[in-house]
Amino acid sequence: MNHIKTVKKFRPGRGYTKADWDAVDSPELTDEQIAKGKPFKEALPELYEAIQRSRGRPPVEKPKQAVTLRIDPDTLARFRATGKDWRARMARALDRTKA
Repeated sequence: MNHIKTVKKFRPGRGYTKADWDAVDSPELTDEQIAKGKPFKEALPELYEAIQRSRGRPPVEKPKQAVTLRIDPDTLARFRATGKDWRARMARALDRTKA
């Protein structure tokens, strides 16, 4: 449901002048024009693909995996006491144990 009220005539004090209002010429689309219209994806496929590729984080070569790990409460408290980045320090400590 659209709750935006369409303003049909110029009203002063809304951030634009009467000249700005008169300079805009964008009539409403007719039913025929709407029927001829294409979705953005079909009308401009190259632009659509570029926008889709630019979204989100770039993929990483070796993404980290989420795991559940049961740790002794004293060990966990020691890591948490080292500060905000305790998870990264724990990961580095585990990496050092590699054979």
